[in-house]
Amino acid sequence: MRDVPIDSDMIRLGQFLKLADLIDTGGEAKVLITIGDVTVNGEVDTRRGRQLHPGDVVSVRGRSARVA
Repeated sequence: MRDVPIDSDMIRLGQFLKLADLIDTGGEAKVLITIGDVTVNGEVDTRRGRQLHPGDVVSVRGRSARVA
């Protein structure tokens, strides 16, 4: 798992997936989140606008990144 720094105290899930290079496009993020392939802190979350804060861990298809 790698730490991915953000510029503010919050970032939305869809944005973070792209920033952390866990997905290639925003469209891919939408699909993966909708079908339940994305977890936040070990729990499936289907909200693309979910607010993430430092320390949150996002996983998709066996790859993980932590908000830093």
